[in-house]
Amino acid sequence: MTLITAGCTMPTFAPEGADEPARPGGAVSSVGSPAQWTPCPDVPEGLVGRAASGMTYECASVAVPQDWAAPNSGETYEIELLRIRSKKQKNRIGSLLLNPGGPGASGIDTAVYLSFGQAQGGLPTEVTDRFDIVGFDPRGVGRSSPVKCISDKDQDASFGADPDPASSTDFNEVAALNKRIAENCAKRYGPRLPTFSTEQAARDLDALRSAVGDPKLTYLGYSYGTLLGATYAQLFPQNVRALVLDGAVDPTENYVQGSEAQAKGFERAFTNFTEWCSQTPAKCPIAPDARGAVTDALAKAEASPVRGADGRDATPGWIFLGLISSLYTESGWASLAAAIDDLQGGDASGVFALADQYADRKPDGSYTNLFDANLAVNCADTDDAPSVEEIRRLQSEWRTKYPLFGATLAVGMLPCSFWTGKRDPYPTGPATGAPPILVVGTTGDPATPYENTADLAKMLGVGQVLTWEGEGHTAYPSTPCIRQAVDGYLIDLELPQEGLRCPAR
Repeated sequence: MTLITAGCTMPTFAPEGADEPARPGGAVSSVGSPAQWTPCPDVPEGLVGRAASGMTYECASVAVPQDWAAPNSGETYEIELLRIRSKKQKNRIGSLLLNPGGPGASGIDTAVYLSFGQAQGGLPTEVTDRFDIVGFDPRGVGRSSPVKCISDKDQDASFGADPDPASSTDFNEVAALNKRIAENCAKRYGPRLPTFSTEQAARDLDALRSAVGDPKLTYLGYSYGTLLGATYAQLFPQNVRALVLDGAVDPTENYVQGSEAQAKGFERAFTNFTEWCSQTPAKCPIAPDARGAVTDALAKAEASPVRGADGRDATPGWIFLGLISSLYTESGWASLAAAIDDLQGGDASGVFALADQYADRKPDGSYTNLFDANLAVNCADTDDAPSVEEIRRLQSEWRTKYPLFGATLAVGMLPCSFWTGKRDPYPTGPATGAPPILVVGTTGDPATPYENTADLAKMLGVGQVLTWEGEGHTAYPSTPCIRQAVDGYLIDLELPQEGLRCPAR
């Protein structure tokens, strides 16, 4: 399964026992018509058990063409939106539309989490007092005509598979699984597969801007959401008010380059984790040799995996998934150390908790459509996927360059190599005519490496870089320095000082 997901800054959600989240309800608007909002307090109640104090929640749906190249075909997708408004709102500027990344993560869920305020990691009141916060699930994601073509059994097999199948027999087994997944998606969606591309979603975003009544778009995009925002800026530069692109994807990289950049980024983040273990052994039970402990756990799991409480074996694949999950935030480092320490003692619960959080696997063994959508979008966007033979070669090369992550990120490219759907790659040029766009990067980001930040800003031609010298994936609203810089841009359209670098704490 591809690991280029990069954007799950918040957990995603689906009701227990359901294949997909339920539509919030309400009337469906057509393109060009105002959104018809309906109160939906059940959405935050379903996610976290309550609404945020002082906030109202309303839902709407906008029908968009399945293919913007044929807008009058009559075939549509329904894009679901959630509007959150502070009861203390004054001097309203407009709407702030959110995308948390993935591709495949739910903007509706993310908007709910961010509505709980700065003290709980949410948006500052300076922003919520001036904007309606609008989360949306892009086409194919969550509640918006979701893609669902990978069985729970195949999801388990994919995540549990050997992350670095060295022998030809093992590699061919993993390749066959990925081929079956790709073929199942082709059987279910066929000619619709290219309609899940990023460019199609960017055209939806302009329809949503119109539906919420904004003459120009104000947007906060994390990780893959930076690619969606950058594509929007190229297609509709005249409709941009302010875009914050946090955790930059570099659209100019080809598929292989992007995967190698992630291997390098995760390797660097893991090294930072091991150094933290050495410096704070009281917080890291696998110190002083954390790298040795993790590699030893992977090797032992290949020969004799620990059995989890639900009957799953903690294979190297599940351990590796837990490792990836824990590196997305610095706060995950302690959880990783504890999980590996517990695994050494015969308890796999910590590993599975980390892995399931990343995979969006529910306690009953079912999955949301996060990775179905991730696969559909990534492969629709990719017209340069390497051949199986090239992946096999890169697996060996990257294993040497990036010992823990290289081979696995090479193997992770297999799904798009088997993808039979037509491709619809996104544009990779300047946003000529757009106002300045703020591009935020984190020096210790594993999933969207810091080097991407300047590359995206340069490609757009109107980008300005803001740097956070911190750890983990994405920066806003982590520290006062980052918050003040981003808030000033969103509210007053004032760019931070050029070259500003915010300290980790």
